[in-house]
Amino acid sequence: MADHRIIDIQLDDSMMTHWNADIEHERRVAIFDILEGNSFELLKSSRDDYAGPYVLFLSNMDGRLVFDVRTEAREPLMAFTLAMSPFRRVIRDYFEICDSYFEAIKAGSPQQIETIDMGRRGIHDQASERLMDRLAGKIAVDMATARRLFTLICALHLKDGRGPV
Repeated sequence: MADHRIIDIQLDDSMMTHWNADIEHERRVAIFDILEGNSFELLKSSRDDYAGPYVLFLSNMDGRLVFDVRTEAREPLMAFTLAMSPFRRVIRDYFEICDSYFEAIKAGSPQQIETIDMGRRGIHDQASERLMDRLAGKIAVDMATARRLFTLICALHLKDGRGPV
């Protein structure tokens, strides 16, 4: 029976430096949310008889995002890289608006916070759609899963816990 979902996610901690509390919280929430409910179907695999669940290892190697998908027993199923160049601008924009959002939470009016949050969600949606397009033919994910994966991708592209590498 098919079980198209991620049951564990591992991030390459060696690529990440000191996260601030806000970013660490976002990362933990994204992982928790993915593990609570996600749609993740491997479309190409070294084992056609395996239909999940999956363990996902994400890393950043030489400026490329590495997806290493494995069985529940951690046997390799498929690994591939995605060029990050299509994401660089949207990641930079996302970090900038997140900084504005976290500052607004501290001292902004509810209307300011809501306006910035709407912009933040818009950028996040745009990046998630781009991720779904880039995964096409390899992995099928729903929008909620793509959004949370994008949050983790951003965590892999931090420098000193503050903006993109």
